[in-house]
Amino acid sequence: MLAGEIYDACDAELLIELNAVKVKCQQYNNLLPTDFETRNQMLIEMLGQADKDTFINQPFYCDYGKHIRVGKRFFANFGLTILDEAIVTIGDDCFIGPGVHIYTACHSTNPIERATRREWAEPVTIGHNVWIGGNVTILPGVTIDDNCTIGAGSVVTHDIPANSIAAGNPAKIIKMI
Repeated sequence: MLAGEIYDACDAELLIELNAVKVKCQQYNNLLPTDFETRNQMLIEMLGQADKDTFINQPFYCDYGKHIRVGKRFFANFGLTILDEAIVTIGDDCFIGPGVHIYTACHSTNPIERATRREWAEPVTIGHNVWIGGNVTILPGVTIDDNCTIGAGSVVTHDIPANSIAAGNPAKIIKMI
């Protein structure tokens, strides 16, 4: 799965991992919002990389957690969803608005193939100093380079180069900074 090869999404071992993380997400989401220490400790345990300054407003959802790597001073607002079948790397000083979805899982457009529950995953990389506006969707295989802003409601289907502002569906560069 992490190598980008086709895998069985109904594999018993994967389902055990997925369900275990669903329980952890539910526990995290049910913590008091003011219990910052426990919230942060749970994120450090659940994610592949996080630190004492990692802050994710509840609710937060992910598939595996351990494939998510966030940099220093990471902040995400309410409703972050990350489907981390592949590695998701987010750099230092990134801000994510409410309702953002990051996907790595890929499915065939052929309905017969899709019905087999076989899929593959492509990593997502977000550089340093990136601001992702509210309700943005980032699709599998995308890289958003350093110092970018992605406008609210955008669907990011292709790589976004450093020092740019992109918006729309699909997201297009509207300004270089």
